[in-house]
Amino acid sequence: MLSGRTRRLVLQAQAPQADEAAVIAFLDWWITTTEGSTMNWDRIEGNWKQLKGQAQLQWGKLTDDDLALIAGRREQLAGKLQERYGLAKDVADTQVSAWLQAADDSWFKR
Repeated sequence: MLSGRTRRLVLQAQAPQADEAAVIAFLDWWITTTEGSTMNWDRIEGNWKQLKGQAQLQWGKLTDDDLALIAGRREQLAGKLQERYGLAKDVADTQVSAWLQAADDSWFKR
């Protein structure tokens, strides 16, 4: 997470007219979902064939065709969750982030 000082500097430089709380929430989300988990998502994408079962356990409405189309791509997964479950984009993104946080080495076959 960004420190308070760093948040203020970003706010001053990038969005001086924006609501400070909203920008801070966005920055925290951005770091958590992009920088904080990039390596993990790269691993999921690279091992998607092994992890499709974990995704299907989490979201039973995803079909085999959906999982093949997703092919380990985070945005595709969130989009399919929106489609199959009628979720808003932010809710689908939150579910994908929670799923990523739950991922551990036991999900990867050796």
